Amino acid sequence: MKKLFDLGMKYYNKYKEIINYLIVGGLTTVISLGVYYISVLTFLNPDDNLQLQIANILSWIAGVIFAYFTNRKFVFESKETNKLKEAGSFVVSRLATLIMDMLIMFLGVSVLKRK
Repeated sequence: MKKLFDLGMKYYNKYKEIINYLIVGGLTTVISLGVYYISVLTFLNPDDNLQLQIANILSWIAGVIFAYFTNRKFVFESKETNKLKEAGSFVVSRLATLIMDMLIMFLGVSVLKRK
């Protein structure tokens, strides 16, 4: 059993960044979807296209905040002392995902829903 554990740790240490990135990415997706569904099931109207986009933006914000802190600590093990600059760069790099997400939401839900 110890040999199996040691072998597992060897591969974990070799691929630590990739494994942690996949775990953090999966958890980020869960957080993002959770915020989206909580939003549309509690205080936003899922039949209103604008409110769907608001739910989408809220879920993106929650996902990016979670992803920044968890990636910083567990994936990249950042030692950057200027956290504000680092967080700003992270958010800016993720803005394209927000734009794509909003466009896909608009096309997939608002446009295709009418047909």
